[in-house]
Amino acid sequence: MTIGQISELTGVNIETIRYYEKIRLLPPPLRAANGRRIYGSTESRVLAFVRRSRELGFSLDEIRALLRLGGPGKASCREVRDIATLHLDDIRAKISDLRKLERLLAATIARCSGTTAPDCPVLDILDVQRRN
Repeated sequence: MTIGQISELTGVNIETIRYYEKIRLLPPPLRAANGRRIYGSTESRVLAFVRRSRELGFSLDEIRALLRLGGPGKASCREVRDIATLHLDDIRAKISDLRKLERLLAATIARCSGTTAPDCPVLDILDVQRRN
């Protein structure tokens, strides 16, 4: 497959594929006599794995670790579980932070009268200099 074909098949942008090759998340592909990249089913599976992992919020370092464990179909379940558990902890922390942010913003908006005033509560929380 060409880079365009594998891009279309996996849903990964061509520039992203090149980037993954550059950072060695994806191994360098074989080259045809004319220098064009040639991809096969292995690269397709890895790209699909990376795309889905990114959709689930895994970092490139976490994905690299999963791929080092052997990639899709070969990794030790215990090691994968450990990486996924750390990722889940990060997600839960982000959810907690977002809930705090939601409460703060909702309370601030509730304090806003909506009239023109020099002291707007919403602007106050956004403007670092106004808060100091």
